Amino acid sequence: MTDSRKNRKVDGFLRKTKQWKEEFEALRNIVLDCELTEDIKWMHPCYMFENKNIVLIHGFKEYCALLFHKGALLKDTHGILIQQTENVQAARQIRFTNVQEIINMEPIIKAYIHEAIEVEKAGLEVEFKKTTEYIIPEELQNKFDEMPDLKTAFEALTPGRQRAYLLHFSQAKQSKTRVSRIEKYVQQILNGKGLSD
Repeated sequence: MTDSRKNRKVDGFLRKTKQWKEEFEALRNIVLDCELTEDIKWMHPCYMFENKNIVLIHGFKEYCALLFHKGALLKDTHGILIQQTENVQAARQIRFTNVQEIINMEPIIKAYIHEAIEVEKAGLEVEFKKTTEYIIPEELQNKFDEMPDLKTAFEALTPGRQRAYLLHFSQAKQSKTRVSRIEKYVQQILNGKGLSD
C-alpha cells in the first residue's frame, strides 16, 4: 500500500480520533491493501470501488466496526457479520474490541472485502422490503379510520417517508406512546412532510 492512496481527510479524522485510533489505523491499512479509494462520508472513513461504497470504518462505545454497505449479499462463511438492528436491510458489520482481533482476522477481512467488491462488479442490489410489508400500528390505523384525509396524505408520501413514520411509530413499546407520536406528526403528514423534513 502506498501513502499516495491515503486521503488527507481521513488523516485528519484519525488525528482527532480519541477512541479506537489504533484499531481504525489497522482497518485502514487492510482496506487500502484491497485497492479501494478512500474518502470521508457520513463523517467516517469510507472506501469505494469505482465510486460505489464498499465499506465504512466507524466506532461505537463498546466496539469499532467495519460496515459492509451490501453486507446482506455476502456469503458470511465465517458467521461474523452482524445486522445492527432488525430494521437495517442491506448493511452488515464485523465488530472488533481490540487491535489484536483485527490483526488475527486480516485474511478473513480481506476475503470479505474482495467478495464485496465482486458483488459490486456484478451489479447486485439488495432487495428492500416494500413499504406495504411493514405493519401499520393499530393506533395509526385507528387514526386513519377517524381521519380519512390523514390516510390519503400518508399514502401520498414517498415510500421512504412512509417507512420512517411506520418505524418511528412502531418502535414505541406502549400504546399511549404510539398515540402520542402519531398525534405529534398528524399535521406534518397532512402537509406532505416526512419525519425529519
